[in-house]
Amino acid sequence: MSQPANGDPAIQITDLCMAFDSQTILDRVNLQVKAGETLVVLGRSGTGKSVLLRLLIGLQQPDSGSIQLLGREITGLAEQDLYEIRKKVGFVFQNSALYDSLTVAENVEFPLKYHTKMTGSQRHDRALEILARVGMEEAAAKMPTDISGGMKKRVGLARALALEPDIMLYDEPTAGLDPITSGEINDLILLLQKDRAMSSIVVTHEIHSAATIADRVALLDQGSIVFDGTFEALKQSKDAFVSKFVQTG
Repeated sequence: MSQPANGDPAIQITDLCMAFDSQTILDRVNLQVKAGETLVVLGRSGTGKSVLLRLLIGLQQPDSGSIQLLGREITGLAEQDLYEIRKKVGFVFQNSALYDSLTVAENVEFPLKYHTKMTGSQRHDRALEILARVGMEEAAAKMPTDISGGMKKRVGLARALALEPDIMLYDEPTAGLDPITSGEINDLILLLQKDRAMSSIVVTHEIHSAATIADRVALLDQGSIVFDGTFEALKQSKDAFVSKFVQTG
């Protein structure tokens, strides 16, 4: 499986609905991401941004609607079929989600161990190569508890890149970081996009990050997409909620 060659979007979300009990989380959401494009999904806390990402990798199933990744419908797929698709999707968790019992290098090697036939030395060499790309090669032998939050974000990103995905999903990649470290993470995302031309969705509530990394921006409010366009168009929107979000973000 690889990026669509016929101009079809890499990610196509159609009329996606999700509710928990009586609370609507996503209400007929429609979004698409072209091959090589970075879509930033903005929104306040609790507006369904992270739920959207979980639906995109099949960790939850929507109540209705369609999700196509790389031309393949994933809603309702059996676990084994989802397993094959997930190998083409990198996921960067908000809290990095590193294994504290493994070294930095072993964390990056983890998906290679379970999804490839590489030897141990090949996995280690590959991990060092990816860690070098994110500026973390010198920390390869350290434990996650011995590195900073920003460094953990870099290692999480390296692990997500291990299987050379065609799609990257980022859940609040700069959350909890100081402005300088946030800027470094944003620059790294841009560099990787340029290097790999992956299709990406970045979920965040930070306007500055969106301005830096987005090809396109979607704003989610009360389960619905209230804006979808360029960051410049977002800034110029006359919609009351959009304007308030931009001014206070």
